Amino acid sequence: MTVTYTARVANARFGGFSQLLLLWRGSIYKLLWRELLCFLGLYMALSAAYRFLLAEEQKRYFEKLVMYCDQYASLIPVSFVLGFYVTLVVHRWWNQYLCMPLPDALMCAVVGTVHGRDDRGRLYRRTLMRYAGLSAVLILRSVSTAVFKRFPTIDHVVEAGFMTREERKKFENLNSSYNKYWVPCVWFSSLAAQARREGRIRDNSALKLLLEELNAFRSKCGMLFHYDWISIPLVYTQVVTIAVYSYFLACLIGRQFLDPAQGYKDHTLDLCVPIFTLLQFFFYAGWLKVAEQLINPFGEDDDDFETNFLIDRNFQVSMLAVDEMYDDLAMLEKDLYWDAAEARAPYTAATAFLLQQPSFQGSTFDIALAKEDMQFQRLDGVDGPLGEAHGDFLQRLLPAGAGTVGPLGRRLSLLRRKNSCVSEASTAASCGCAGTADSGGVECSCGEPLLDPSLREPELEPPTCPEPPAPILGPTAEPFTTVPIPGPRAPAPPWLPSPIGEEEESPA
Repeated sequence: MTVTYTARVANARFGGFSQLLLLWRGSIYKLLWRELLCFLGLYMALSAAYRFLLAEEQKRYFEKLVMYCDQYASLIPVSFVLGFYVTLVVHRWWNQYLCMPLPDALMCAVVGTVHGRDDRGRLYRRTLMRYAGLSAVLILRSVSTAVFKRFPTIDHVVEAGFMTREERKKFENLNSSYNKYWVPCVWFSSLAAQARREGRIRDNSALKLLLEELNAFRSKCGMLFHYDWISIPLVYTQVVTIAVYSYFLACLIGRQFLDPAQGYKDHTLDLCVPIFTLLQFFFYAGWLKVAEQLINPFGEDDDDFETNFLIDRNFQVSMLAVDEMYDDLAMLEKDLYWDAAEARAPYTAATAFLLQQPSFQGSTFDIALAKEDMQFQRLDGVDGPLGEAHGDFLQRLLPAGAGTVGPLGRRLSLLRRKNSCVSEASTAASCGCAGTADSGGVECSCGEPLLDPSLREPELEPPTCPEPPAPILGPTAEPFTTVPIPGPRAPAPPWLPSPIGEEEESPA
């Protein structure tokens, strides 16, 4: 059963993890105490033989062997090899958990697509979910020792209610030497197609949704089978195991305390118990034990997946969802915050302090700028804020005053006239006050100012419009009347004032 300690570390505090050190179930002490006692016993045996059993000449030879082993043991890359291996194992362990077949999405699709409150509709829904549960049981008993002990034969599966006797005959009569966990999924698809033909599933889109959820469920079952089949390469596991064991075999000799009277380098202290060597063994060998426990999470270790619990939970909730809860809705009522403009759930006294904290708007909202740093600057390189200097960039593009028309306005007018094939003369004729005003810059009634001829720019050559085509005769030998359809007028850009967009004359 999985060891859960999440509530113990919900809040970070002083010595928070120290409370976990005394736990026994699922701990490293439970996994490693035998290896640790074996290593310490062998070390103490060699130390006692060196001190009390060997002759002087034998002691000198043993001391040379100790220094040799201590010098070359560091050449074994234990940290690199072991760390990479454990990372790979933990990543694989979590991915296997993500592949556990959970029926929650599938049962919601069954409830929403397979209709009928009668016994026939109920039978369809329950049978579909039973097939999904049967597929999960078949694959889990193939990869999990705990589930296999619960369902050692197909007879146990039949007696548990996951499979009927008629279905067992069809299952066993199917001639295939491979694992047949996928057979209930095929039954599911056939039964869903039958429900569609009977109208229990009302359209093909609902059937497509149901089969997509089934395929997602089946793919997870298939991935569990492949994880069980394809293991981490054996050579990598052997390399890591040999590296750890050979390293600590060398430490048994190389970490012995020698006689300080001999004057060997780094051997000025004589202790009986190698404290730091034992800690090193605890870390490295414990790391290897972690990989040993997580490499197959479908066993019966303390932290292995609770597969039997998942089978019971999934079967119960799937049957409740498609049977008891089908079309069982509470009466619709207005919620508590129906008339509230800003709905907010209440807080208890223990969490009322959260109301005093402002809501997060963004990390840049805390930046403070000086008033002069918030002024827009000119784009043409002239010093000073935008709009304060004479001859501003935008002002040069716009009419300079109310009584004059800048070159931009006249050129835009000419371009519009050229595109619409309207001559300057016809445009002037369309003005109701043409020829009635003097050349003193007085505005006419059409809203366009009249300029002094001496100040007027030379007019461009009015464009010549192509000759109109010959009229097209209809069935009664009368020409069709073509009415020009004016195109939609595009809105003026927001940065231009309204006179530029309103000075276009209407052609006669």
